[in-house]
Amino acid sequence: MDEPLIITGAYDLILYLVPHVVKFPKQQRYTLGERLENMVLDFLSLLIEARYARDKIDLLKRANILLEKTRYCVRLCKDLKVMSLHTYEVISKRIHEIGAQLGGWMKQSGT
Repeated sequence: MDEPLIITGAYDLILYLVPHVVKFPKQQRYTLGERLENMVLDFLSLLIEARYARDKIDLLKRANILLEKTRYCVRLCKDLKVMSLHTYEVISKRIHEIGAQLGGWMKQSGT
C-alpha cells in the first residue's frame, strides 16, 4: 500500500521544522519549540491512525484542530522573532498544502 501524500507531507514538515526549533533561544526552545514539535508529531500520529482506522472521521477532525493549533503556534514563533520570516513562509505554505489535503480526505470520508 502506498503511503498517502498527506502523511509524507507531514513527515517532511517535521524534517524541516526540527532543525529550526533547535536554533530557538533556550527559553523558547524548551517551551514554545517543544510544544510545536509535539504538535506536529501528534498530528502525524493521528494521520497514521486514520490511515488504518475503519472510522476515520473523529481522528481526522482531531488532526484538523491540531493543524490549526500548529498554524497559530508557528505564527507566534514568527511574531516573537524566534523564527525567521523565510522559515515561517516555508512552514506556512506546507501547513496550507497539508490542510488542503486533509480537507479533501475529510470530505472523502464523509464529513
